[in-house]
Amino acid sequence: MSTAVLIVDDDPVQRRLLAHAVQRLGYRPLAAANGREALFHLATADGDAISLVILDCTAPADDGMAVLSRLRDEERGIPVIVQAGQGDMDAVSRALRAGAVDFVVKPATSERLQVSIENALKLGALESELQRIKRVAAGTLTFDDMVNRSPAMERVLGLARRAAVSQIPVLIEGEPGVGKELIARAIHGSGERKARAFLAFNCAASLAGPFDTVLFGHEKGALGGSGDRRSGKFRDAEKGTLLLDEVGTLPPAIQARLVRFLEDGEIEPPGARKPLRVDVRLIATTTRSLIDLVKEGRFREDLYYRMNVFPIRMPALRERREDIAELVRHFAARFAAEEGKAFVRGVSAEALELLLRYDWPGNVRQLENTVFRAVALAEGAWLTPAEFPQVVHQVEGAAPLAGAGLRLVPEAGGEVAFDEAGDVRPLAEVEARMIRLAITRYEGRMTEVARKLGIGRSTLYRKLKELGLDAGVTEDIAAA
Repeated sequence: MSTAVLIVDDDPVQRRLLAHAVQRLGYRPLAAANGREALFHLATADGDAISLVILDCTAPADDGMAVLSRLRDEERGIPVIVQAGQGDMDAVSRALRAGAVDFVVKPATSERLQVSIENALKLGALESELQRIKRVAAGTLTFDDMVNRSPAMERVLGLARRAAVSQIPVLIEGEPGVGKELIARAIHGSGERKARAFLAFNCAASLAGPFDTVLFGHEKGALGGSGDRRSGKFRDAEKGTLLLDEVGTLPPAIQARLVRFLEDGEIEPPGARKPLRVDVRLIATTTRSLIDLVKEGRFREDLYYRMNVFPIRMPALRERREDIAELVRHFAARFAAEEGKAFVRGVSAEALELLLRYDWPGNVRQLENTVFRAVALAEGAWLTPAEFPQVVHQVEGAAPLAGAGLRLVPEAGGEVAFDEAGDVRPLAEVEARMIRLAITRYEGRMTEVARKLGIGRSTLYRKLKELGLDAGVTEDIAAA
């Protein structure tokens, strides 16, 4: 999976030479003789694949500046390198002021071109991720920020776009890690409430918390003593959107209060003299079937029917394999930029084939973490199967236990993460076994052990002490 570079130059000889140089560096060249052809490439399917533009800024009729202006106006986030002759520094200055990130002087050496391209791609990845983070923080994430090459995701986004133009409650169902909150944020960011707050409340993580206070707030002194007034999530999200993550875990009393809100738009904080009307769009997510919870008596039937007005089912990653390659490309570019590894250009064809064959029980979140680990440990330009040992073990080895997901390391004298009954071991026990196996695998070379585990040497020695694995024990393990 190679990165596409658009070359814009009116000189056919220079265009061919540059395309050849770009191809030798491992990128896929696309060529345009003028600004019109360049804009055509950017406006068609090629535009989604283009990660960099190399632009002749001395082209006639200000063609180069027109391309730069269009990219800036559309906020595409595609970095631009300009090329010019020795006597064209004025044109270079204008291009840099217009948004170009670097320049090369013709004829550029292969080494200079490689450094410029790698730096520009790193900067472009950082800029794209920064813009995405800003949109998430501002609640303006849109459907354009989502990978959706598969028919399954196209159907989801079709439903989500319809939900965005309405105000009715939305219920998003799906396995852990499929991106339910991302869809919720895109619905908010594409609707008329996008300028208002988007607040998320994790019902499962708040099981021991004071739901009345957190969700509905309370008036001063309502809880005894002289405690200050608290507004609560509903009032904080006024005219915006409130996401209830894992809504199926809410206690019955809170479910009853949600029914009232959905019926008449009112809440009654403790200590309030009368019910308060609030204007909030409600979106809920669940990893479990709510209708099953209704049958089990754990979720109110009337609340289910009020929440299930507009259901959206997020597909598992194994149901949208067409998106895996693009997701891998996105994660690899993002983490290469974040980790300062500009030399990482992408994923090899062999590694991509491996990733496409895996079922990803942890879905997009698991894929993201796996690519992060691969980039963090990468030492070459391309991520190969060697950077994905856990996936190699699962795809090429024995079938995993049902629902087990990735094993932490290959089997060595017993399963690391699961006991004989197939139950997950306690975290401390798994960690101790992992460290023992790593020490055995790397023959007591503690620097190598720490690097492969993704931790520092001081952290490794601290964990050895915490787990009761002193120096004598580690020597025995290494010698075994």
